[in-house]
Amino acid sequence: MSIVPKENVEVIAQSIGINNLSPDVALALAPDVEYRLREVMQEAIKCMRHSRRTRLTADDVDGALNLRNVEPIYGYVSGGPLRFKRAIGHRDLFYIDDKDVEFKDVIEAPLPKAPLDTGIVCHWLAIEGVQPAIPENAPVEVLAAPPDSKKYEQKDDGVPVDIKLPVKHILSRELQLYFDKITELVVSRSDLVIFKEALVSLATDSGLHPLVPYFTCFIADEVSRGLNDYPLLFALMRVVRSLLQNPHMHIEPYLHQLMPSVVTCLVAKRLGNRFADNHWELRDFTANLVASICKRFGHVYNTLQSRLTKTLVNAFLDPKRTLTQHYGAIQGLAALGPSVVRLLVLPNLESYLRLLEPELLLDKQKNEMKRHEAWRVYGALLNAAGQCIYDRLKMFPLLPSPAPKSFWRTSQRVITMPNKRKGSVEHMEEQPPLKKIATDGPTGIAPTNSSPSHMEVETATPAPSGDTDAGPPSSTGQMPNEGVSNSRSRRDRAAGRSLKKSALLTQVWKDDLNSGHLLVSLFELFGEDILSFVPAPEMCLFL
Repeated sequence: MSIVPKENVEVIAQSIGINNLSPDVALALAPDVEYRLREVMQEAIKCMRHSRRTRLTADDVDGALNLRNVEPIYGYVSGGPLRFKRAIGHRDLFYIDDKDVEFKDVIEAPLPKAPLDTGIVCHWLAIEGVQPAIPENAPVEVLAAPPDSKKYEQKDDGVPVDIKLPVKHILSRELQLYFDKITELVVSRSDLVIFKEALVSLATDSGLHPLVPYFTCFIADEVSRGLNDYPLLFALMRVVRSLLQNPHMHIEPYLHQLMPSVVTCLVAKRLGNRFADNHWELRDFTANLVASICKRFGHVYNTLQSRLTKTLVNAFLDPKRTLTQHYGAIQGLAALGPSVVRLLVLPNLESYLRLLEPELLLDKQKNEMKRHEAWRVYGALLNAAGQCIYDRLKMFPLLPSPAPKSFWRTSQRVITMPNKRKGSVEHMEEQPPLKKIATDGPTGIAPTNSSPSHMEVETATPAPSGDTDAGPPSSTGQMPNEGVSNSRSRRDRAAGRSLKKSALLTQVWKDDLNSGHLLVSLFELFGEDILSFVPAPEMCLFL
């Protein structure tokens, strides 16, 4: 039995002018009408699902009719759901409340506003992490909206506007428990073994990226209010290092929130509240952390290292800052590399040591704590300058060592110098007689790696008459053509090596001279302490 009663078929037939439709025909048409309705509705539901909607509209039915090559229904739009009203006196009868519209009212109605042309407007979403207050950006009150994530505003023409609010960041229950456990260990139990295991977990786990903004805010808040708690600060910096070591975390968008906390632990006036707090170790650890951040993200943020070095140089050259702040700035600049020290620290070294000298002497500085801080700063300067001169000297390329035997040509004779400086008379007598060779070219001279006085002379020029090369005596008196070509190739290679070594030696002596001037200036400032950073071979050159 069909769900479409035959009475509905008779009513539809009467509406199109068929008044004498028999009941048997209406009863036979009812199942076919049901089948066609089901087919159209299934196609309409498919259109609805492809549109990513859960509410069926008139457009979906029109699309289904088009798929079946049926003329669509006119007079309905899908701007909103159709509103049905219950007929008075009938329980299951509904109708659409359509208002009669006069054509005169439609004709005399004012024309709607013309749509705006399509255009592109550029504006700033955020500048240095701060959202500018411009009409294109959402206002602050929209961001702090009610939990229903919707807000309705009225435009000037009275049309309501539905504003979709940002979606809240929802963490899973497991990540919330993990974050709470890590923060608890950092604040109160950083001296336990489980804290080290937690650091390993932070540096290796792959599913912790959603927690990066929470860790960043946590570190910033704890550093700002815990400058007197040395264990807490050190634990926070170790957490930062673990976060940076995790290859699965993208921490670049949060560096602007993380760097102030890290720099604070480097150049703060006071870190910790007790005398036993080793804040020097914390500053050294943070300096290496800052250097690793610049090395990893310097290509992404090209102004990161320049802004950091400007902050450190200002802290280093400000006489109003404390010695502990100077120490942190020097360690930070030294960690950035010898080039930074050579360009930013060494030009100001002499004037700074002149100001630091009264703090080092016992007769001028009676406060033992101040004197200890001054010697710490002096040691940091000495180490930075020493690493700079060491890096400068190790840039020199090492030239090849001399061969075990050298050949010297004197009066057309080849004399073979033995490995040992002293040879016995019996050994010399046992050697075969030397053979004369004719030479017609200049002698090739190549410098060795120690000094220009040690030279290696090679004679590999064949005689015009076909005599043999320098080597064991031969009884035939003739050399094959291969020996002549090999000797020429060796001569060409020797000449090329001589030119390359000559140019290389010129550049080495130029750099050597500049490094010598630098070493002399540092020796005048630090005395013999700076010599411990100079390697032994280079020390021989300067001495």
